Amino acid sequence: MPVKFPIPPLSVVPPRLSQRSPRTTLIFTRMASNAAVAFGLKDNSLIKTQGFIGGKWLDASDGATISVTNPANGEEIGTIPEMGLKETKEAINTASTAFKMWKNTTAKERHDLIMKLYTLMKENTEDLAKIITLENGKTLTEATGEVVYSSSFLEWFAEEAVRTYGEHIPSPAPGVRNVTIMQPVGVCAILTPWNFPSAMITRKLGAALAAGCTAVVKPPPETPFSALALTELARRAGFPDGVINVVTTFKNVGEVGKELCENGVVRKVTFTGSTTVAKLLYKMSSSTMKKVSFEAGGNSPFIIFDDANIDDAVDGAILCKFRSSGQTCVCANRIYVHSSVYAEFASRLAARVAQFKVGSGMDKESTHGPLIHDRAVQKVEGHITDALSKGAQVLVGGKRINGPGSFFEPTVLADVPPNVRLANEETFGPVAALIKFDTEEEVLQLANNTDYGLAGYFYSRDVGRVWRVAEALEVGMVGTNTGYISQAPIPFGGVKESGLGREGAHGIKEYMQTKLIAFGL
Repeated sequence: MPVKFPIPPLSVVPPRLSQRSPRTTLIFTRMASNAAVAFGLKDNSLIKTQGFIGGKWLDASDGATISVTNPANGEEIGTIPEMGLKETKEAINTASTAFKMWKNTTAKERHDLIMKLYTLMKENTEDLAKIITLENGKTLTEATGEVVYSSSFLEWFAEEAVRTYGEHIPSPAPGVRNVTIMQPVGVCAILTPWNFPSAMITRKLGAALAAGCTAVVKPPPETPFSALALTELARRAGFPDGVINVVTTFKNVGEVGKELCENGVVRKVTFTGSTTVAKLLYKMSSSTMKKVSFEAGGNSPFIIFDDANIDDAVDGAILCKFRSSGQTCVCANRIYVHSSVYAEFASRLAARVAQFKVGSGMDKESTHGPLIHDRAVQKVEGHITDALSKGAQVLVGGKRINGPGSFFEPTVLADVPPNVRLANEETFGPVAALIKFDTEEEVLQLANNTDYGLAGYFYSRDVGRVWRVAEALEVGMVGTNTGYISQAPIPFGGVKESGLGREGAHGIKEYMQTKLIAFGL
């Protein structure tokens, strides 16, 4: 399954857990300062190394911490608290108390606060991007793009806050008027992944806040500092205490996740990550019949038909496959190329990929950064080894890059048979696997032969085929003649085992419930 777990399987024990005894304010301040210096920000106060509950920055009650490392060199960049059940319950109760006030704020008041946060994000774009690069590894250019993308969700949902309309429904009975209103669902649990440590926060939290909900956020232990920096900006924007709470954990993720899903005070759980974890959260959430929205695993097909513009298709494949070194849920996982244009497409794609420069995301010359950790590298190696054993050929790349950090060469594989592991599993790495096909019917069968259905892409200049294939692909989102689909205003989500619900457009409704009021005249 995907290596993008925002929370690991419950059986996984974290490799980098240390214990610390309670410390004085002076000692902690010095530690926090040292962590901030490691990021080299203009505003070092954006680096927070504590959780956030009820408007206060807090350590774990037992003083335990988790080490956070830079995937480009393996060096520690800071620590976060290893919180557990006690802190989670406190955060939920705090959010519940705050909800009693927050739900009664006007839509305009919520709009104004969210827009203040949006403005603060724009003003601190450079620092927020550096945080993403140092904890996630993606290049500073990509990280800056993520901050822009992330802030766009705040702008979108601020505007949605004032448009949560109800409706009048004509009654068949005389003397009755039916009216519906939209109300916030309540306390929301938000669990996010490491591959977009900022954007996946705002896409969920922005909708929750706009709807009038309060939140308990559990960021990933690999990339927590982006979430904590956004929380600090929200505090500066003026969000009331308890509206936003952040619980950080790794070792205790089992008990934390269970509490967030089974606690009856929490009325909504939203998660982005693997299908395996989504199913586990779904099962636990069913115990209290709470609302859920899950964006789970993907296995996106990318199809180049014989009438495609090859230059455009190559550009789209590079954008779609190699963005964030292939660590996106909507990236091309299987690239199907018509036999008549196969050689041309493969040659052009390999030539472009050979020009990539892999290195630290802080290096301005780097086009691609490291993978998140060594487990991700091992999965990529396993997929390539399997493909080669079944007849595939390496056109470019194919190997781990020696030295510190979790680097892997951007790779193009040719002559890949359709029965390889990467055709059934999400690689989540920089591997473009080219699979040959001959007919539209054949490639649609191959493309849909998966339990997943998040995104799909294809290139064709035949308008009839565009409509046929777009409608036939069993996915929640389709890119036709483009490798770019991720935007704040779209309904983002999948079908089959890729998840439930939609984020972005219509996403605010996932955090609200419809109430009927029947008026007797």
